[in-house]
Amino acid sequence: MSNFDDLFTTQGGQAYQSGQSFDKDAWAEKKKAERQALYDLADSTAEAVSADGGKFRGYLDVQARFDRYSATNALLILAQMPQATQLRDYDGWKDLGVSVKRHPTSISILEPGDEYKREDGSIGTYYNVKKVFDVSQTTMRGKAQPTVSMDDRLLLKALIHRPLVPMQMVDDLPNHMGALYDHDQQVIFVRRGMKASDIFRSVSKELAHAEIAAAGGDYSRQDAAFAAYSASYLLCRKYGIDAGGYDFSQLPDSFREGDAQSVRAALTEIRDTAGEISGRMSRVLEQNKAPRTKEQER
Repeated sequence: MSNFDDLFTTQGGQAYQSGQSFDKDAWAEKKKAERQALYDLADSTAEAVSADGGKFRGYLDVQARFDRYSATNALLILAQMPQATQLRDYDGWKDLGVSVKRHPTSISILEPGDEYKREDGSIGTYYNVKKVFDVSQTTMRGKAQPTVSMDDRLLLKALIHRPLVPMQMVDDLPNHMGALYDHDQQVIFVRRGMKASDIFRSVSKELAHAEIAAAGGDYSRQDAAFAAYSASYLLCRKYGIDAGGYDFSQLPDSFREGDAQSVRAALTEIRDTAGEISGRMSRVLEQNKAPRTKEQER
């Protein structure tokens, strides 16, 4: 077998001696420190989010735009560039024929890497630091983004696609509620005669209650209220439903007083609950997507 190592020791026809060697341990320590810095940033951001309703809403807005990102990465985006709307790494933008502008400040997130076995035999995942850039940091900035509007009937059809529990229309509900998940009867009651946006807001919240109950544990409507309410807000923001009436000025004590780990766990529950509903919706919306015309393709 041919050996080409000499090419790297005789560059330009002259012997090349750097006198340096790659320090694998130093490299590993550097990467570990970078990861830990991001975990520390996520923790400090989680604590800030749990202490202020406005910052919590800001986190939800970021998570709604990046609903496929983990709660930890949404916290990292919030801390570094809360106005970000579309993120890719350098090669990702290059693949789209878009250039990253000179000397931008990258956004660091955590990307799953190799798996490993813990001492107790369970499987863990290594996370690597990934540098990404927002669309505003590229040559795509300024190009008009298409406005997406959805038919109300189709959006509601998608929302109630294959719910975990059946739904039943009723003439009235307590406290002027638009919908109510009844855990004992395993049904969601929906009040007749509401407009589309009210249906979406009220039903999405009760669907979130059903998701939380199905996730296991001892379900309590009071305990699940904050996560369900927040998940409903996420869905409204994702699908363009007016969410101005949602109020996060009074965060629950259990959330405000929790440590960073418990706050991140609560944010993950909110994100995953909305994600289960959104996943079912996406399948319906994709199936009903109008075929693109040749003019649109151009």
